Amino acid sequence: MSPAPGWRGICVTSAMDAPPPTTPPEWLRHSRFDDAQAIFSGTLFVAIAMMLFGQAGLLTGGTAGVAFLLHYATGVSFGKLFFLVNLPFYWFAWRHMGRAFTIKTFSAIALLSLMTDWAPRYLSIDSLHPAFAAVLGGLLLGTGCLFLARHRASLGGATVLTLYLQEKRGWPAGKVQIGIDCTVVLLALFVIPPQRVGWSVLAAVVMGLFLWINHKPGRYAAT
Repeated sequence: MSPAPGWRGICVTSAMDAPPPTTPPEWLRHSRFDDAQAIFSGTLFVAIAMMLFGQAGLLTGGTAGVAFLLHYATGVSFGKLFFLVNLPFYWFAWRHMGRAFTIKTFSAIALLSLMTDWAPRYLSIDSLHPAFAAVLGGLLLGTGCLFLARHRASLGGATVLTLYLQEKRGWPAGKVQIGIDCTVVLLALFVIPPQRVGWSVLAAVVMGLFLWINHKPGRYAAT
């Protein structure tokens, strides 16, 4: 199947430090402006990564991967599907991750949904090798999701589950994320050529390794 016009791929997942054992001093706490700029910046990084994936016809993991495959099957825009697929996870996030985390996550998902529908009108790439898209896109995704995670936000779905398992069970978020993403991407073998799936797995591994190395409990104390 050839890549559909518009958004054809996204890998939206992340990790979060476990909460510090004691309340940090006032000067370490994030202000609302701090959170707002981090959510915007992180989401923008992810949107650029999606541009690369879309241009190269790559795939993704997590709920974004589900939304992506539905986009292929139905022709409905990725932004709309991504927003809808994440709706069931808000209850889980509210119950296990808290009100502030859920509100920030909802804001990030809504913003990304808008960006993925509008950005192709303002940015295009004439030539892009899938290997370059996989590596650079994976790093951009990891960076953007790290911005969000350090301000207690995510891009929903599998990310919420990943953060919960790291905080409550101590499972390394990067390893869990690699497993989830690669599983979803491999399911795409039923609908797209294996070569594109292979490059997509590379992107998922690059992002997961980036988070595994750079996102460890206790490394970042602000809230």
